[in-house]
Amino acid sequence: MSISNSELNYEKRKLSETDSWLKKQIEEMDNSGNNLQEKVSALKKQTGGKYSYELDATIKLYEMTKETVKSYKEVKEQPYFARIDFREYRRDKESFYIGKIGLIDEKTGDEVVVDWRSPVADLYYSGTQGDTYYEAPSGIINGELTLKRKFVIKEDALIDAFDEGINKIILKSGTDESEESSLMDEFLRINLEASVNHKLKDIVATIQKEQNDIIRAEKNKPLVVQGSAGSGKTTVALHRLAYLLYKYQNRLSGEDILVIAPNKLFLDYISEVLPNLGVDRVRQKTFYEMALEFLNLEDRVITKDRKLAAVIEEKDINKVKFITNSSKIKNSVIFKTMMDRYVRYLEISGLNDEDIKVFDYILFDKKEIKKLFIKNLSHLPISKRKDEIRRYFNAKLEDRISKNHEIIDEQYGFIISDIKASTKDEAEKRAKIIEIYDQRDKKKEELKAESKKVLKEYFDNWKYDNVKELYKHLFNDKEAFEKVTSNKIPGVLSEYMKEEINTNFSNGDIDSDDLAPMLYLKFKMEGIEEQSKFQHIVIDEAQDYSMFQISLLKSISINNSVTIVGDVGQSIYFYKGISDWRSLKEEVYKGDMEYVQLTQSYRSTVEIVEFGNKVLEKQKNSLKAAKPVLRHGKVPEIIKYDNDLEFCRKIDDIVQEVEQANRKSIAVIVKTVEECEQIEELLKNNSSYDWKMIMDTDQNIGFDRIIIPSYMTKGLEFDCSVIYNCSADNYGNSELDKRLLYVILTRALHMEYVFYRDRISELIL
Repeated sequence: MSISNSELNYEKRKLSETDSWLKKQIEEMDNSGNNLQEKVSALKKQTGGKYSYELDATIKLYEMTKETVKSYKEVKEQPYFARIDFREYRRDKESFYIGKIGLIDEKTGDEVVVDWRSPVADLYYSGTQGDTYYEAPSGIINGELTLKRKFVIKEDALIDAFDEGINKIILKSGTDESEESSLMDEFLRINLEASVNHKLKDIVATIQKEQNDIIRAEKNKPLVVQGSAGSGKTTVALHRLAYLLYKYQNRLSGEDILVIAPNKLFLDYISEVLPNLGVDRVRQKTFYEMALEFLNLEDRVITKDRKLAAVIEEKDINKVKFITNSSKIKNSVIFKTMMDRYVRYLEISGLNDEDIKVFDYILFDKKEIKKLFIKNLSHLPISKRKDEIRRYFNAKLEDRISKNHEIIDEQYGFIISDIKASTKDEAEKRAKIIEIYDQRDKKKEELKAESKKVLKEYFDNWKYDNVKELYKHLFNDKEAFEKVTSNKIPGVLSEYMKEEINTNFSNGDIDSDDLAPMLYLKFKMEGIEEQSKFQHIVIDEAQDYSMFQISLLKSISINNSVTIVGDVGQSIYFYKGISDWRSLKEEVYKGDMEYVQLTQSYRSTVEIVEFGNKVLEKQKNSLKAAKPVLRHGKVPEIIKYDNDLEFCRKIDDIVQEVEQANRKSIAVIVKTVEECEQIEELLKNNSSYDWKMIMDTDQNIGFDRIIIPSYMTKGLEFDCSVIYNCSADNYGNSELDKRLLYVILTRALHMEYVFYRDRISELIL
């Protein structure tokens, strides 16, 4: 139910006034920008390349004006999405219109629209009508909230408006009649009914209270969000970044933030959220990209998706055990401890335990080197010790050369004394002494030149510079490997790990499982520069990372400022990922970690969510089942087919049904890459529609009809999902199959079809 006609007409007039004001503001700022641009050009000619404070200030003002105009134009079609009425105690009631950005009247200084991240806007997301408060920089502001109004605005036109508290609809959230009905708002339903785009959208207009609490949570404390499929955890994490940048705008910028995402496809999918929120220059990378940058390597990475594909498709059970056990070890906290032991081993065994000598003259003796390295500089990383010793020795070099010159003088002094005592002829004596002096001086010059050369070579040949070679050495040096691992890794497995490393490195490849230990080794050897750390890090799909990897990310986050979002119910990398957040809290963050669980699913219809929950309940975890909200739709359809042609005909029927429902994206989700290739060929020859197969090398989807491997669908969503070959043979009772199937069953927003041959998987019964 909408608001009354009179109120709706008032809001339409208000929108029209705001629109006119905004057009005028944009026009004035455009003119101002043009004038500033002309002034910049003129000042550049006047200064002739020399520094000018006026030029510098004008350029900055021009850039600010240009950015403001750009943001104002971006929100022109929908300058705001909500209104609240709030009366601060002892003051008059005020109406606040809330938008994606704040809009300020430059002439009056009035805030025409308040930014959704502002303190007062918190009342829209979390406040309840009646006596309430919000937290401002000046302190707690108490008052009374009398109205929360939501607007449906499209292309400058107000379509509808809803007041919270009166415009609610009631829908059953499940089939259990004993459950209470879920009370949801019509405004949210309208937004959720929209078809999915190829990119993730912002949700500033529909942020729910539990999501808002996460967005506005304390910055300098690890925050873990366990979110059911469709709970909006990724979107909330990105909105949290926008909020933090707004709140700490004088201390925090986009370059200070890192977003770690599972793959390039996912990075493309989320690529528009932050720009749409007015946030730029945030670094968004995969863990592999981040690690390779730190390691300064350009090797090809064998990604976790490729490894999982090998595990799923490999028929040799023994080989699967080798792959998974090797991955499990390298990603464990225990292996981190082993790398610590390796560093200590290198500290002792890698030091060149010899004097630095030139022509048998000692420049620096081994005792001095060892004392500096092992004792005096033990507080520094190993490579930093090298730099300090190099600096110290270079500073002392002239002094050591002088002392060796004194030794040479003394040695040649004895020779001259002998000549004087043994030679009677004065002319012969003088000639010999001159010759000896020449030899002495030449030797001193040679010693001086050679000393600099020898010292340079000593540090150039220092063993600790090449982390990749050091890591390879660990697996190839039997003595080192046995000491570091305490002989706890079986011989056949250690031999497999050695051969894998050697083969990959010789081919220019790096297994993704080796990146964390290599990076940790680099940090232990060289330390971490402060400029390489981040003020805040977001780790998405965090259940697929190992304790070791998250521990590394912790080491590059300042003040433990990190947001970790994931769902252990979707932890398909069972041999290395996180299956319980409690272990992360204890082993990595030592108990200092906030944990929030989101169980409300906003993505799918009630019927689709409940269908996926059947599989979740069969997993070995203590998670609460996802709670569907608001939208009812078609029950997922289970379809038996007898042959490939029948499958293709039914797929074409589904495409027609989806198009008739004004939906767009359809994904045929297949368990393995091998099956994907078969389906691609099958549909190419027998479907009336074009289909694109998505591979792990793809960086964007950009197509309405796709064929995609099961493990690549995480975090993505589609209007319609088609699950291929959900037979008992393909999806059995293993924990991996339970998690894979849960992932793919929770991708659809509106429609879902499950195909099988012979016998249906018991997981969905």
